[in-house]
Amino acid sequence: MPSGFTALLAQPAGEVVGAVSATALAADLGNATLPLRGTIVAADATTTVSVAGQQVPLGVAATQCTGTATHAAFWILNLTASFQKRQDGPHHQYPAMPEVPGGELAVSSNEMFDLPDFPRRLVVVGGGYIACEMASIFRGLGAEVTQLVRASRLLRGFDDDIAAFLAVEMGKKGVDIRLGMHLQHVEPDGTRLRVALHDGQVLTADTVLYATGRVANTHGLGLEEVGVTLGPRGQIVVDDGYHSSVPSILAVGDVTDRMQLTPVALAEAMVVVDRLFGKGQRQMDYEFIPTAVFTHPNIGTVGWTQREARERLPAVRTYQSEFRSLKHTLSGSSERTLMKLVVDDASDRVVGLHMVGAEAGETVQGFAVAMKAGATKAHFDATLGIHPTVAEEFVTMREPQKR
Repeated sequence: MPSGFTALLAQPAGEVVGAVSATALAADLGNATLPLRGTIVAADATTTVSVAGQQVPLGVAATQCTGTATHAAFWILNLTASFQKRQDGPHHQYPAMPEVPGGELAVSSNEMFDLPDFPRRLVVVGGGYIACEMASIFRGLGAEVTQLVRASRLLRGFDDDIAAFLAVEMGKKGVDIRLGMHLQHVEPDGTRLRVALHDGQVLTADTVLYATGRVANTHGLGLEEVGVTLGPRGQIVVDDGYHSSVPSILAVGDVTDRMQLTPVALAEAMVVVDRLFGKGQRQMDYEFIPTAVFTHPNIGTVGWTQREARERLPAVRTYQSEFRSLKHTLSGSSERTLMKLVVDDASDRVVGLHMVGAEAGETVQGFAVAMKAGATKAHFDATLGIHPTVAEEFVTMREPQKR
């Protein structure tokens, strides 16, 4: 058996593990049928494996399987398959963890649903997707949640109005959001934790969740030794064709630190597969990629924020509507919905569509198709709404906001 895979084969069946060093792969893989447990990558394009009795070279990104391999990778495409914490320092952990005294007492989102006890008091550090979603989920389950955000707002990169509105709605549901806060240290206090902040405040928590982003899990793979250029966050630097600085090594997905979204990684992989084995006609378009944040209430968004539009276009119109959903006249909930359109004044094209409200992701997904097709505000105005729905508000907003 090739010696380079000893560590992989020793792992429990089905467990995702990191790949061996890229410098050793060509020599270690060989031509064999391998019982794989985990993720295998290789850098030798001439490597073949036995599949159904035939030696076959396959350009599959990263094979995650249990049992006998049916695919072996000879292109390094995505090296972030491992979700295990590394033991060689917080800089290389995935997710990124706090470099503060007692930071090892915090957990990441990976462990949140495997905690031995439900955290009655939860401190969430961070203001991005995962932090906001986890704060919403555990508040909904009954925990006392305090969310500490270093910045002056939630969700950097989202429309300002959307981020501010969500903070208010989360606060109404009981999440204690504290902006401009810095974690100083964490220390044990009996069965609980003491969380010290930069302004002298001390919080008591059962669990501290650190959710301030994820870094590429590339450390220790030997990429730099074979000449692959890495960015400051450990990401693999690639060109428009997803080639790294070593032409035979490609990368897609989170490891390139472009857009950390699953559909984006899948689409990038399909482009690479088409270029390697197809007609090479598939292209990746990063404009107007829809996304959602599954907070309570949800966010759905596609296109540019108002700030981005004003930076790119000479003149912009915005349309905005805030209201209490019709169903809440019966439920008694005070939850409100915000919907916003950003329009290029010159072409009338809708360049941004944003929503905070129930099932926002479901609503925005459909409008994303129209925006990708170049829909204008006139197209929206000419479309009849389905009544009574929240989505109809997007096609009934007529008066632009004051500029």
